[in-house]
Parts: sequence; C-alpha cells; structure tokens
Amino acid sequence: MKRRVIAAGCIALTLTLTATACGDDGDGGSGDKADGKGKTLTVWIMEGTNPDPRPFFKEVGAAFEKKTGAKIKVEYQQWATAQKKFTTAIEGGEDQVPDVAEVGTTWVPQFAETGALVDVTDDVKKSGLTNDLVEGLKDAGTLDGKQYGMPWYAGVRSIVYRKDIFEKHKLKAPTNWKELQETAKTLKEKEPGLVPFPVAGGAEMFATAFVWGAGGELATKQGDVWKSEINSPKSIEGLEYYTGLATKDKVSPAKVNTWTEKEVGDAWNKGEIAMSVSGNWTPKAIVEANPKLKGKLAAIPIPGQTGGMSKSFLGGSYLSAFNTDKKDLAWELVKLMTTGEFAAKWAKQTNYFPGQNSELKKIEDQKDPLVEPFAKQMIEAGATVPKTKAYGEIQGSQVIPGMVQSILTGKSSVKEAADKAAKDMDEMFAKDK
Repeated sequence: MKRRVIAAGCIALTLTLTATACGDDGDGGSGDKADGKGKTLTVWIMEGTNPDPRPFFKEVGAAFEKKTGAKIKVEYQQWATAQKKFTTAIEGGEDQVPDVAEVGTTWVPQFAETGALVDVTDDVKKSGLTNDLVEGLKDAGTLDGKQYGMPWYAGVRSIVYRKDIFEKHKLKAPTNWKELQETAKTLKEKEPGLVPFPVAGGAEMFATAFVWGAGGELATKQGDVWKSEINSPKSIEGLEYYTGLATKDKVSPAKVNTWTEKEVGDAWNKGEIAMSVSGNWTPKAIVEANPKLKGKLAAIPIPGQTGGMSKSFLGGSYLSAFNTDKKDLAWELVKLMTTGEFAAKWAKQTNYFPGQNSELKKIEDQKDPLVEPFAKQMIEAGATVPKTKAYGEIQGSQVIPGMVQSILTGKSSVKEAADKAAKDMDEMFAKDK
C-alpha cells in the first residue's frame, strides 16, 4: 500500500504576537503536574535562533520550578555539530542523552527509530492540543501514528516581489503558473537590469514546490520501503515548468544556475531581483540590508498550477523528550515551552512562526502584507520531506540540486536527470530497510 508523502529548513520574520495561555496555568488545559522537587532536567537548545536566549530560559526556568519543583539546566549546541553529538549520545545510552532537546524536524525520524524519543501522542491528546497543531509540522514529527514531541517553531517559503516595479508596469501578483510565467517574461522585457525570477539550481526547496504543485511527490512509502517518485509523470511536469522558466523563457540568467538560497538572498539585498521564491525571514532581512526597499516589497503564497497554492517546504524544530527516568517532567517542560505565553514569546523574539494554528491565525488576522501570505502558506500548504533517516543522506548528497543543475546546464533532459535522481534516491532508501 502506498503512503503519500508531500513535500519537506528554518527561518525568520518579524512577528507581533499576543502572549496568550493555553489553559489557566499554561499547561494546555491539562491539570497534570509532575513532582520534580530536587530534580534537574538537562535541556539541549540550538544556538543562534534567538539572539539572546538566556533571559527567555531564565523565565522558563522560574515558571517550571514554580509549577513542578524541578530546575532546568540549558546547554547550547551548534547546528553544525549537533546531529553527530545527538547520535553519539544516543549510542551511549540514557545517561548520555538530554532529558529535553530541540530537534530539527528532519532529524526526528532518525532519532525516533532508535527508540531514543518519547512517544507523546497520548499526552498531546489529553492536553487538548491535537487539533491545534500546524498539520505539516505535526506530520513531520509523527511516525506510524506516533508523535515524538511538539512543534516549537518553523519557517516556510512563499513568493516575494517588488511591489513598486509591479505597479510601475501595471502588473498583478500571479495566481497560477501561467500568470507567473507571463509576469516573469514581462519583467524580463521591461526591467532588463533585474533578474525576473531566479531558477536557483542550488536551492532544493525552490524546485520541490513545483514538483508538489504539479501533483508530484519526492517519494512514497510502499510497505516498509521508500520509493522515489521524483521521476513520475507529475513530478516531471513540475520540473519541466520550473526549469523551463530558465531554459526556454530565459527569465533566469545562466549565472543563477548554481545559486543557493543564500545567493538569491544576497542578490535581493543588492536590489537585483524582481520576484522569487523566498523564506518568510527574507523581507525583514532585505530591508535591513537595503533600506531603499522599505515599503517596496510584497508577498504571496506560491501559486498553484491552475490556482490556489502549491505546497511549500515547512521546516523548523521540535521540542522532544528523550527516554530518561524524567519523562513525565520532560513532557511538562515541552508543553510549557510550546504552548501559550512562552510559545508566543519565543516566536516574537526569534522572528519565527509558532507551531499552533491558533497562534498563526492571530498573525494572519493582523493583515500584515509581508506576514499574512506566509502564515497562510504555512497553515494551508506547508509540507514535509519523507520521514526516514535516508532522506538526510539524500539531502547531504545534493541529489535534487544536482538534478536541477544538470537540466539547467543542458547536460541532461528533464526525464534523464529525474531518472538518475530517482535511481540515486532509491539506492539510499534501500540502505534504510
């Protein structure tokens, strides 16, 4: 039986959030309180997300101690080395792992498969939180019906464009792929000094939006084995459209063929882009780097093939409890930090989106034109990568960017490049049986 998997990084944008509790004491509606007197939880948190996280965790620690009697000890980790540190700790057993940790969404399957993470499905249900979690984020941390932690924060990609340029040429924001194509071609003609729409060969999550938008998949699970779908007819249809913007319509110059998402951002900062797929953190970053663009940017969800929205990569972090002798206390901390007051504070301080629909709805309702489209994208059309540790190897091997670059440079047809990518992916999936 096939299990359909729609699509799957982490990013920022200024949000104005109202801190509201989820229940009278911020415990998600559950009155359960673990007894932690005399105990201390070790908590691993990734460094860099919050410019100054220590005041936040001082508040969290005080609230947690008041509620449970337990203290927390926060240890900050580097993203670049954290995955290896987690793996080593898991191999070392219960005494080596933290009690609670921030875990990247694409790491959850790997750690859960080892038995290191606590299944909190029943806890989430008892706390009345199940239906308030952003579906794409909830799905990222759920394997075989079991949820391994709570979504903490996330970012998503939509489209950012130069509002002033569009108004100058009486252009409207595109609502489907045909309009996107025609708008980009008009921009090429009217604004030769700007890149109309970068088809960035090194930006994996730009390409995947068009795979999913055409109804394609990265992979499906057939029984216990994952099978690549990147070369399915629908996936190829999406890839042909996306790469065709560069190879046929010439709205993306050759210099963009190897650009990563960072290089697209750098070009935005220099005022060289008219419209592109962008993360929700980019409008603020663009204006900070280039104040001349203040008030000149707009955003829309990534249009669907014939209307609506295309699915877009939704990534971020979970807070997960590890299998130690403090599991009950760990859940209380996870719940405290991912709901209500502290979830809102963390989102505001870090410029990320929270993982709850109720909080995202508040952001949508503010009608900020540079915030609302991303919130809408996240709630209605966010998606995740195949939930298997093999996909980490696929990403590390740059299979999707390599495929796109092969097409853009004319080394392979779309079908040839997709077939090779599918073969490479299936070989990596086979190792994960």
